[in-house]
Amino acid sequence: MSTRSVPLAPREFFHLYNRGTDKRQIFLDFEDYRRFVELLYLCNSRKPISVRDVRKVYNTVFDFERETTLVSIGAYCLMPNHFHILITTEIEGGISEFMRKLSTAYSMYFNLRYDRTGALFEGRFKTEHVDSDEYLKYLYAYIHLNPVKLIDKDWKEKGSRDSKRSLDYAASYSYSSLADYLGGARPECKILESVKFPEYFKSGQEHQIDLFEWLTYTRN
Repeated sequence: MSTRSVPLAPREFFHLYNRGTDKRQIFLDFEDYRRFVELLYLCNSRKPISVRDVRKVYNTVFDFERETTLVSIGAYCLMPNHFHILITTEIEGGISEFMRKLSTAYSMYFNLRYDRTGALFEGRFKTEHVDSDEYLKYLYAYIHLNPVKLIDKDWKEKGSRDSKRSLDYAASYSYSSLADYLGGARPECKILESVKFPEYFKSGQEHQIDLFEWLTYTRN
């Protein structure tokens, strides 16, 4: 088994990402996105959990008490053929165990639902060690602005053609953590444990201003 060039050490920050094998879509409809978002919460536990069993008992899976968690998630975003997660942990092996549970659970769900076999993801998840405060802050913009590519695919190279529209789209995108940072009160906010990350934005408005600057920076 190959080893990672940068170990997934406790109390370090990492940007995790992966995409579908052969660049295939891994989220085909609302139910797929919902399942992965639920798994972000449920797989972050040291005990085995069944989505079906939890749904039978609770109004939402986010009402379930997980007890001890494996990792802390600071941001995430799901795109049609890939995902991004900003993560850290306090325990040795926590990230690897969480991602093993997440990838396995979602692959099993997807293959069963669509009557397919084989690997769903393009190998094991990819990691980038966040080795500076500047890079960590940048990742909040990078991850949360990913959905803008769905309405303006060249905005990173040319700048957004309509920054307000782009920011509104990213803010209303249901499958990322941005809404939770902008003050939205939704059950999915329990996925995040932002206290384990630096507080770069004291309010949702400050976060919006930072994102707007990123949307307009390249063009200007």
